[in-house]
Amino acid sequence: MSGPITSDQGLVPRHPVVVPDATGNRDPYAEAPPAPARLYLQHLNPLTKVAGVLPAMVLLVFTRDLATPLAFIALSYALMLTGARLTRTVLLILFVALPLGVAAIGVGFSLWVDAALVDSTPAMLTLGSWTLFAGALEIGFATALRLGAILSLALIGGLTTTGPDLVRAGVQQLRIPYRIGYTALAAYRFVPRFGHELSLIRAAHRVRGRHGGRGPFARLARGWGYMVPLLVSSIRHAERVALAMDSRAFGAYPTRTERHLVPFRARDTVFIVACIVASAAIFVGLFPWQLG
Repeated sequence: MSGPITSDQGLVPRHPVVVPDATGNRDPYAEAPPAPARLYLQHLNPLTKVAGVLPAMVLLVFTRDLATPLAFIALSYALMLTGARLTRTVLLILFVALPLGVAAIGVGFSLWVDAALVDSTPAMLTLGSWTLFAGALEIGFATALRLGAILSLALIGGLTTTGPDLVRAGVQQLRIPYRIGYTALAAYRFVPRFGHELSLIRAAHRVRGRHGGRGPFARLARGWGYMVPLLVSSIRHAERVALAMDSRAFGAYPTRTERHLVPFRARDTVFIVACIVASAAIFVGLFPWQLG
């Protein structure tokens, strides 16, 4: 199957209906239903969300102040809250796990700062001969906020982009050879398949009365019992994927047709330009430039 990139979306739905199987689990290959139009991040090209924040992520590595990474954290949170589909788990990560992680990293890095470099700043805590200075806290939290800002910018694309769409965009826009792209796509598809197979194996064990008792040792024994059937299932699935790729002449032609198109539209260009302009404004306005 060769020729220019085309789409058969008129024959195959872009977002198939998610139908649970006999165990009540969703199809591991079914895609999520389309997001509402107001969630604009969900409708952008995956490469757009990388190109828009990548310059800021690179420049954040060289920042040493507190205000610049805080501004980028606020910007990324504003984008995610207004344009991303957020679940309860994601909200807990954004408003509980990430702030606690930044606080823990900030305190940890503060303890490693050489006191001789910041002994001119006020002392915040004294324990015997050891003193924690305000300068150490500032350096530690500047590092932690820098990491938090980079992570929050990465989450803009990570929370609103699926792996298959990222691969398709790389093949269609970046002209990555489809032999590489779709090999990565096949490998990515193994992950939900393994989860699906594991749920079936667990259900089969419960039906046969092999659920076992409670506690860490019983859980370890159950996990060991899942390994062999999961390995057999993965080998069987890998053979089916290889046969399917061979039957479709994978690698025989320089190009292949596309069932799912991931277009690059005008709104993608607008988003990239807006992100770069906002990032430049933050760096110019908040970064403590020292020229001359």
